[in-house]
Amino acid sequence: MAVPKKKTSVSRKGLRRAGQHHKLYRKHPMSCTNCGSHVLPHTVCPACGHYKGKEVVAIAADEAEETEE
Repeated sequence: MAVPKKKTSVSRKGLRRAGQHHKLYRKHPMSCTNCGSHVLPHTVCPACGHYKGKEVVAIAADEAEETEE
């Protein structure tokens, strides 16, 4: 039966695993339902502050426009 002569180092083990299942995947941005800008899934839109059609975060630019009126 084949038995390894030396212990496999952490670095060598990491290099072997790198191509199999420890990959970096591309992120797939979606469009915001309110303003149409690109947003990562399951996150609040940084441009308008909406999530799933509801305003969750008030954006500072919107507050400045409301105070001027």
